[in-house]
Amino acid sequence: MQPLTLIGLALAGFAAGFIDAIAGGGGLISLPALFAAGLPSHLALGTNKLQSAVGTTMAVAKYHGAGLIDWHALRPAVLVTAVAAALGTAAVLRIDNDLLERIVPWLLLGVVAWIMLRPRLGEASGPPRLGVWPFAGLAGSSLGFYDGFFGPGTGAFWTAAWVEGRALPLPQATAATKVVNLTSNVAALAVFLSQGHVDPVAAAVMVVGQSIGGRLGATLAIRHGAPFIRVVFVAVVLALVARLMWKTPGS
Repeated sequence: MQPLTLIGLALAGFAAGFIDAIAGGGGLISLPALFAAGLPSHLALGTNKLQSAVGTTMAVAKYHGAGLIDWHALRPAVLVTAVAAALGTAAVLRIDNDLLERIVPWLLLGVVAWIMLRPRLGEASGPPRLGVWPFAGLAGSSLGFYDGFFGPGTGAFWTAAWVEGRALPLPQATAATKVVNLTSNVAALAVFLSQGHVDPVAAAVMVVGQSIGGRLGATLAIRHGAPFIRVVFVAVVLALVARLMWKTPGS
């Protein structure tokens, strides 16, 4: 790869890591950057999972240090998500995902509408609507598979699920989202690696940017809390919708 291409990938990794650590949706930046660098689709997806896993690990470490992660409560969701993500990745290596590209923008618009109707989203918590295992079975299987298969908007869907299903305040919901995102990234990455779908050079330069961006984003989210996360969350979801609708034929 040319030096300018590598610099561009590093900058894309930084931006993706920053956004991912706060609200998810970093794939909106990193995947197009990998495609622009000339990587074929499966190689781009696998490389993206590697660089994303590193950045998400940095964010998880930051949230853990701030005491925002209840590891015991997350175990069921982590377990189900890992299995579902591996299955989703195995499927995407065999199945065209054009249908999902048409559906996802409308699902994300529903998330935006839900946020707008809840002006105090994440600032207070009520009783959980689902128990730990029912929530893990429903959210972990569906979102884990989706992240392994396709990915855009997974962080937004997870954050919404934690707030509604488990009644987590937004900072804790964001932290929990990073844990399950890391789980699906690692599970998917294992499948991509087994098939040789990772570019080590592209991944290495993006990892540098991801590591810095992920730590910075998590630091700001922890420092400024729910109001800051909410603003970034809405902006990222709207950007995801715009990007997916722009690239989807006939939408």
